[in-house]
Amino acid sequence: MTECLFCAVIAGSTPAIVVHADDVAVAFLDTRPVFKGHVLVVPRQHVITLTDLPADRLGPFFTRVQAIAGAVEQGLDAGGTFVAMNNRISQSVAHLHVHVVPRRKGDGLRGFFWPRTTYADSAEAADYADRIRGRIGSWLS
Repeated sequence: MTECLFCAVIAGSTPAIVVHADDVAVAFLDTRPVFKGHVLVVPRQHVITLTDLPADRLGPFFTRVQAIAGAVEQGLDAGGTFVAMNNRISQSVAHLHVHVVPRRKGDGLRGFFWPRTTYADSAEAADYADRIRGRIGSWLS
C-alpha cells in the first residue's frame, strides 16, 4: 500500500502547519483552504470513513473537532464554522478527515461549491495557525 498522505503528516514525514496534535487526532491547515484558517482534523488511527472509526474513538475524536471549531471561531473572530466530511465520494485523501472552515456572514459560500484560496506566504499561514492554536486550550481543558 502506498503511504497515506495524512498518515505521513501524522508521522511528521510530510510537512504541515499543525494547530493541534495529541494521542487522538492531528489538526492542520488545509493547503488549499476554502477560506484562510480552514483546518483538517484527522484521527491518528488510519481509517478511511466515519463508519470505520471504532465506536470507542468516536467521542474523543469529535471532542477534538468541537475544540477546533471553537478555536477557529474565537481565534479568527469568525461568525461561525462550516464543519463537514466526505465518505469515499469526493474524499480527496482516503483517510477520515473533518473540514472546519471559518465562516462570516456574506462570505459567498453557497451549497457545496467550495472555492479555494491560498495564503500569501508561509508567514501568513503561520499567523492563522497561531491564532487558532492559541484558543484550543480553552476547549480541551
